[in-house]
Amino acid sequence: MSGKNQHVVQRENGWAVRGEGNSRDTSHHSTQAEAAEAAREIARRQESEVLIHGRDGRIRERDSYGNDPFPPKG
Repeated sequence: MSGKNQHVVQRENGWAVRGEGNSRDTSHHSTQAEAAEAAREIARRQESEVLIHGRDGRIRERDSYGNDPFPPKG
């Protein structure tokens, strides 16, 4: 079973990681890169996805660290 997807979102004083469906942020960071790395570590442990949002709030990058339903053929 996979865990919650992790979202990297902008906040007033930096960037935050928030688990999908959570009411509170998991962690706060001064840069988007720091928040993205923290989200990736959580996603690797939970075998879930990281969704990085841009300053406009739209998803600009998505990485999967779980069991992909349709793995690419090599």
